[in-house]
Amino acid sequence: MTAASSLRSKDLLGTENLSAEEIGLILDTAESMRPIGERAIKKVPALRGRMVVNLFFESSTRTRFSFETAEKWLSADALSFAAKGSSVEKGESLLDTARNLQAMAPDLIVIRHSCPGVPHFLARNLRAGVVNAGDGAHEHPTQALLDALTIRRRFGRLEALRVVIAGDITHSRVARSNIWLLTRMGASVVVCAPPTLLPPRIEEMGVEATNDFDGALAGADVVMMLRMQLERQGTSFFPSTREYFKRYGLTAARLALARPEAVVMHPGPMNRGVEISSDVADSPRSLILEQVSNGVAVRMAVLYLLLTGHSWDGEPA
Repeated sequence: MTAASSLRSKDLLGTENLSAEEIGLILDTAESMRPIGERAIKKVPALRGRMVVNLFFESSTRTRFSFETAEKWLSADALSFAAKGSSVEKGESLLDTARNLQAMAPDLIVIRHSCPGVPHFLARNLRAGVVNAGDGAHEHPTQALLDALTIRRRFGRLEALRVVIAGDITHSRVARSNIWLLTRMGASVVVCAPPTLLPPRIEEMGVEATNDFDGALAGADVVMMLRMQLERQGTSFFPSTREYFKRYGLTAARLALARPEAVVMHPGPMNRGVEISSDVADSPRSLILEQVSNGVAVRMAVLYLLLTGHSWDGEPA
């Protein structure tokens, strides 16, 4: 595989259309940027004079704060926008809001929205680059990239690993982005959920699908648990959270079915006692907090590559 030196697009809208070379470039760049967070002064002038606008129409903790941290560490000028208290509440359309922001000459717009396809819509209509920070139940590319970086740092590779993604697959943008990325990088992906939370014909995405959680865990290298997305479900897809945990919750006894060196991941926020037990979430095999740390590095890499158009050669401390 020949390493790419730049990304093909001004936008990062999903992982489905990223090549293996582009994924490798982002992960390698993120790896080289991780030491910035370990310095006494966490700042480099890489994006000085560039403006990034953060448009978050959905609540967020990890994603929003890690993008803002990445922007500050790279010395970009960042503006953060929330729908509440803005002209959106007065009836202004999304496109009009974005065009007004475009008139202020931002270089990049980071957007999270509850409607699938909004980042693609903006990318077609704005000169600024667009980064998808989560669009409905569609995609969440930087989450998949930080997950991949976390896995690669632990195992040294993504190829030939058995990754089990379990939980609310139907409503999960994290699952979709991870499936596209991990299968492209040579991992074997198994998705597991109750029948009501497993999309039909998902096998066409190149994964194994099952309703048997214990069977899926056998031989797993990575177990990625997903949050139950009650806000997207509308109606109940399972009898109760207690029943769900009994059949699909990750406990220490279930984790013992995986490989001895298997690790646990979760994109957050966690519902302890619903999809994962506290003793597993807080165990030495959990990489959940490492995912958060790696999220800043990945978002720095994405911002830098999109805004500069070339690979990272390092910056003075």
